[in-house]
Amino acid sequence: MKTMITEDIKRINQLIKLTETDNVGEFIDSTYLKTSEQAGIDEEQTDVIIFDTIKNAIEHNFKLVMLRPEYVKTAREFIDSKGADVLVGTVIGFPNGDNSLGEKFDEAIKAIQDGVDELDYVVNYKAFQKGDLDTIWKEVSEGTLIGIDEGKVVKWIIESAALTNESVAKLTSLIRDIVIETVGPEQAKNVFVKTSTGFYSPEDGSPGGATTDAVSIMSANAGPLKVKASGGIYSREDLNNMLDAGASRVGTSSGVEIIRGEISNTDY
Repeated sequence: MKTMITEDIKRINQLIKLTETDNVGEFIDSTYLKTSEQAGIDEEQTDVIIFDTIKNAIEHNFKLVMLRPEYVKTAREFIDSKGADVLVGTVIGFPNGDNSLGEKFDEAIKAIQDGVDELDYVVNYKAFQKGDLDTIWKEVSEGTLIGIDEGKVVKWIIESAALTNESVAKLTSLIRDIVIETVGPEQAKNVFVKTSTGFYSPEDGSPGGATTDAVSIMSANAGPLKVKASGGIYSREDLNNMLDAGASRVGTSSGVEIIRGEISNTDY
């Protein structure tokens, strides 16, 4: 009976949230990260999608627009020309995270020069799986400093679907410890751990994006770092579930549908 009452309360709270429209955009990083080849379209069509993503972010007051590095400068200039408050984010070492440290750091520095506000690095989770913690320490420490020293927000994508729950907890804790040691607990509040790239496909067919279980585990081990959920978030209910699990932000290509209270049928 107690369980049923608890579930009823959760459903009621969910319904209340689903009727709220104010400030939903402040949690959303509106995302488009496919290359033309991945999307099966030409570059001109991709450019249309990029500009639509930016325009929608402005229109719906999304927190941020998340694009590949080559579009950062375009996004920055367009948003500034409209006098909008939307932030610009990009991914570094995307999507596999196994680029050399030099490549990652050069990519981050170029994005900063192009006007980025937030850097979402893909951590070398494969190195972590192999026990190569020296690589993790070096990339998280130096990569975080590159962003924080320039007043940027930094996020570390751990690709949670590629890890066991135990590894999710351990890698989150490791990143937390490295960040705190590198920039201190106060600046660590400007750093996130992030679930997913949205491009990983587990062999067993399980979800490759964010799950509430992963977000809960990360949230329990991240503080004072924040948690961002990304991948597989298609509706207001999905968004609310991620926030309830401990996420502060969500990355999704379905932001417009979420704002409208619709369910997106996208596969990304």
